[in-house]
Parts: sequence; structure tokens; C-alpha cells
Amino acid sequence: MKIDNNEARDFFCQGCDGLQLALSEEVIDKLLLYLQELTKWNRKINLIGKAPEKEIIEKHFLDSLLLLSHLDNAEDLHLLDVGSGAGFPGLVLKAACPALQLTLVEPRQKRVSFLRHIIRTLQLDTVDIIDARLEPGEKQQENTFPIITSRALSTIAEFLELISHHSSPGGLVICMKGPKAEEEIGQWKKTSPQSPFTLIDSTEYRLPFSGGIRNLVTFKKV
Repeated sequence: MKIDNNEARDFFCQGCDGLQLALSEEVIDKLLLYLQELTKWNRKINLIGKAPEKEIIEKHFLDSLLLLSHLDNAEDLHLLDVGSGAGFPGLVLKAACPALQLTLVEPRQKRVSFLRHIIRTLQLDTVDIIDARLEPGEKQQENTFPIITSRALSTIAEFLELISHHSSPGGLVICMKGPKAEEEIGQWKKTSPQSPFTLIDSTEYRLPFSGGIRNLVTFKKV
């Protein structure tokens, strides 16, 4: 169900209030433009599952913004977002934190075209795209990253193995998970006893309208 711009703005603001996030009018404007372009492109290519716009705002945009509380000193951070898809969470975070340096990993070319379109449309700078698939144990470039995230790309154990060579010493990895986070943490502990990562935090959130459970699980490379 499509909603008008004013209703979308009110819904965004209510959701941010529910998550105790303070976004400027400029950021809200950028996110509304992002939503508009996403719904337009989604009619032609399958970027996300079809859903009412309010559900898209909550389950994609507000869900991505949960990470803001973990991005202290954004001007000093270079974030790697693996499996970015339609830009969640990476481009949403970039719109909210312009100082954040961002690299997106997305191998599917139609999605890469959309990501480039959003970067141009929102006039975002210091954003790079790796349009290839990461492979476990393979390092595609010299850079390592102080913070890496992904949104429901794979299990925790698989993801930590995938990005091990891309994480800086002492770097953080934040896995965005649903209600089965503890189960995946247990699996990781059982199957990866020699992992170079240590679990430092697991924080549960609820989405402000549906009450859906989200967990941000943070690891540190030691």
C-alpha cells in the first residue's frame, strides 16, 4: 500500500522516536527519496519482497538504523557492508552519517546498478562498490576494515569465516540477526573453536511498530 510523502515522513519520525534515534530533516528527506526510488525500481527488478511502504520503512530502513548506536566517531570509520543488496544497511547508514566511509559488496549487477543510482541521487561521497562475491580465505584487495557488517547474509559462523581476512586487527564485526541469534552463537562456538574472533556483545531490540525481534551481535578480532 502506497502512502503519501507526509504520511511516510510522520511514520519515519515515529519509528525513530520509538528507537530513540534523532535524525535531522535533511536525513529524513534523503531517506524518503531513497524509499521513493526503491519502490520505483522494485517494480522492474526484484530488489526486496513486495510489501506495503510502511512495512518497508520499518523492516528495511528503521532496521538498518539500529546500527547507528554502534557507530561512534563515524568520521574515523570505514564500514564494509557485505551482501548489501538494495543498500541495507550500508547506504541507509551513509545517508544518516555522511562522514562514514563505506564499501559495499554486492555481486548481482542489477542491484549494483541500483546502488550506483542511489549514490548519485542522494549525492553520497566516499562510497565504493565491490561488484564481486567474497570467498572464504580469499582477500580481494589490500584494505582491511575496522568495522564489518551484514544483514542476514548467512549464519554467524559462515560469515565470520567469510570476512576473516578483511577484518583489521582489533576490528569489529556486527552481525544483524533475528530471533535465532543465540542459536547461531552457540553453533559458532561449537564449530569454530579456533576462530580469531571473540564475542563481545549481543543486544536485542524490537522494531517499533511490529515488535519484531532484532539482535546486533558484535565480535572483535583478536
